[in-house]
Amino acid sequence: MGVPKRKMSKMRLRTRKAANRWHAGHLGRCAHCGAASRSHRACISCGYYGGRQVLTIAGI
Repeated sequence: MGVPKRKMSKMRLRTRKAANRWHAGHLGRCAHCGAASRSHRACISCGYYGGRQVLTIAGI
């Protein structure tokens, strides 16, 4: 059975737990309309991705 030989310090414990912390995703700007959009996804406001329209958005 595995038993720790020495006490784990608070800093070492917190450093290990910090790797699993949640981080918010980064938002980029759409090159066509300038709206905030997630990277590597089609823009939800204009439907463009990679310089071409890939989605048809109703109301445009």
